[in-house]
Amino acid sequence: MGLFDQLGSGLSGALGDLAGQAMGQLGANAPALLSQVLGKTDIGNVGGLLAKLQQGGLGNEVSSWLGNGANAGITPDQVREALGNEHVQQIANAIGLPTDKILELMSQHLPDAVDKMSPNGTLEEPTGT
Repeated sequence: MGLFDQLGSGLSGALGDLAGQAMGQLGANAPALLSQVLGKTDIGNVGGLLAKLQQGGLGNEVSSWLGNGANAGITPDQVREALGNEHVQQIANAIGLPTDKILELMSQHLPDAVDKMSPNGTLEEPTGT
């Protein structure tokens, strides 16, 4: 690996770490940010994202995020498989991070974000995005 490859890899990792920290710190703003990003894709909104995940075989996981109780976890590979490469690439382009970092961030933060967006078991989409 050349020097520029190492620098690029290090920069990409640092940007991904910052994005992960930002997602964690956004808290209440994470749903609005997620909606804005999804609005730049064919997915459209968080409801569309959840529908894609359910159609892709993650119905039980999505149900756990919407319902009361513990949120089931997901892996980056599950997200990629459920959404497909095209949609993952659209999300990555909208955020400006590599797809592997997007998949990692989604697997880490999506269950909690959806849980917060569905306090009564029904998804509450942010308005004004």
